[in-house]
Amino acid sequence: MVNEKLKNKAMISTKQQLLRSPDIQPTSEVIAEALGAAYNSYLKFVNRLENHDIHLEWRYYTDGKAWLAKGIHRWTGIRGGQNETTAFWLSIWDCFFKVTIYVPEKARADTSSLPIGDEVKQMIDDSKQMGKKLKFFPLVFELSSDEKFEEIYTLVEFKKKLK
Repeated sequence: MVNEKLKNKAMISTKQQLLRSPDIQPTSEVIAEALGAAYNSYLKFVNRLENHDIHLEWRYYTDGKAWLAKGIHRWTGIRGGQNETTAFWLSIWDCFFKVTIYVPEKARADTSSLPIGDEVKQMIDDSKQMGKKLKFFPLVFELSSDEKFEEIYTLVEFKKKLK
């Protein structure tokens, strides 16, 4: 009976967000310890961001009580002013990391022409608009491997062009 309870408990996966302490900066060592085997995929993802002109900025958010990274795209406007847009949000969880892309509702139809897989297109179709005032829908990717990277980068490039 006890072994059966332990077996059932082991089968239940708990998704736990990490990096919750404002005093512990999200260094490479801290992230490596949190992600475990998924750290190599995280490094691969982060290293390729430069190719997409995206920079990560980590910050502790008191409302969510966790460290989050914004994937920021910066560019110089026609008149020389500096502009930026948040391409995605990244959070660290127990053995995986999440990339969340908020796509404007008015651009939902345009995503159907993107070169992305049917699973991601279904995600887009199923995603609900956030609230009544916010005109965005979230696409949340839980990553522990590089399986969805190309589709994420495609969505990031799409989002960058929506200025």
